[in-house]
Amino acid sequence: MSTRVRRVLHAVLATCAGVAVTAALTATAPHGGAAAAAQGATPPAEDPFYTPPAPLPPGEPGDLIRSRESVFTIDPIGRSPYRGVKSWQVLYRSESVRGAPIAVSGTVLVPTKAWTGPGKRPLVSYTVGTRGLGDACAPSYTLTRGLDYEGLFIADALGKGWAVTITDMEGLGTPGQHTYEVGGSQGRAVLNMARAAQRLPGAGLGGNPVAVWGYSQGGTSAGWAAELAPTYAPDLRLTGVVAGGVPADLRAVAKSLDGSPFVALMFMAAVGYDTAYPGLNLGDYLNDRGRELLKRAENLCLLSFDGFSTLLTTAFRKISDYTTSNPLDTEQWQARLDANKLGSTAPGVPVFQSQAFLDEIIPFGQADTLYRAWCAKGANITWKTYGLAEHVTGAVRSEPDAIAFLTDRFAGKPVRGTCP
Repeated sequence: MSTRVRRVLHAVLATCAGVAVTAALTATAPHGGAAAAAQGATPPAEDPFYTPPAPLPPGEPGDLIRSRESVFTIDPIGRSPYRGVKSWQVLYRSESVRGAPIAVSGTVLVPTKAWTGPGKRPLVSYTVGTRGLGDACAPSYTLTRGLDYEGLFIADALGKGWAVTITDMEGLGTPGQHTYEVGGSQGRAVLNMARAAQRLPGAGLGGNPVAVWGYSQGGTSAGWAAELAPTYAPDLRLTGVVAGGVPADLRAVAKSLDGSPFVALMFMAAVGYDTAYPGLNLGDYLNDRGRELLKRAENLCLLSFDGFSTLLTTAFRKISDYTTSNPLDTEQWQARLDANKLGSTAPGVPVFQSQAFLDEIIPFGQADTLYRAWCAKGANITWKTYGLAEHVTGAVRSEPDAIAFLTDRFAGKPVRGTCP
């Protein structure tokens, strides 16, 4: 294992171990006004910045609603800011999976050092993995606190001189429930985050080349951005996409998670879909234990005391332990999950897709099916698997490959991919 991979893995594990204690100390930070909020002192639920005007002002997807400068903290232990980067928190227009206009929050990070590479400074729209359902785990908040477990991945991109944007996605930060793993909404949020950064005064990113990078839930977001971009965001100069550990088929993922140590992730997705599609009526299927879990989970952040407790208490449970009947057996739920299944459209740019062979959360088989589906439609896919890796180590091992792939895309190098 390389020194770089060991460093990233150590940082990820240190963040996961220490974040619950630090979050408990910071979650009750007093409201200090706009200046304090910009430094992450105020959680989103208590910060007026995250509450959009009602109704939303006229505009197009990607238009800015408001922005403010912020302080980006990269070190989860020493809490030292990542130097040489100008950062903003933004509120911008996006669309729900049903096409309704919504406000989404996010972060824009731009190195202050002049770009010396060819053309304009590249822009990476980074898509985070699972945080939870509560507003306090929005990346635009956790990054300012030095509590984001993907902080060093983002720092590596910034170290290349690239600008980076990170969307909070629908309902994570802004009022309302997070539509967790609803790919159509997540993909739009990612593309519109890049648009918002290019329209942000002072960022200097207008018309710059764009790439998308994400793993796990972020892999879903990246995959959907890749499929949507040719028709939804043809104005973006998208050059490549990195999608790792992709939950491409949530019906297959749910079948694998049921009765596993990580079944809580499936329950979170049920909340996300019920929010995105009100007609699914999740509450009608729940027993008393299910209703209690739903109430507890609505503001849950995985990397917190409550999050760890929920993972432990739900481990190895089954859907039947929390329901009177299984919603996944109904045509309504199946139709909505299938509508957010990846693989129906070929991405228009080269994609690096990675998967840990021993992934205990995201089944290898459904990721391989996505690869074959994209190849069959003529996409340019580079598929790489990691044999002795599970979900977390798969993320760490894929990171240098992701950086190398994006470096080549921004340099305009051709790639043949691995499709037969």
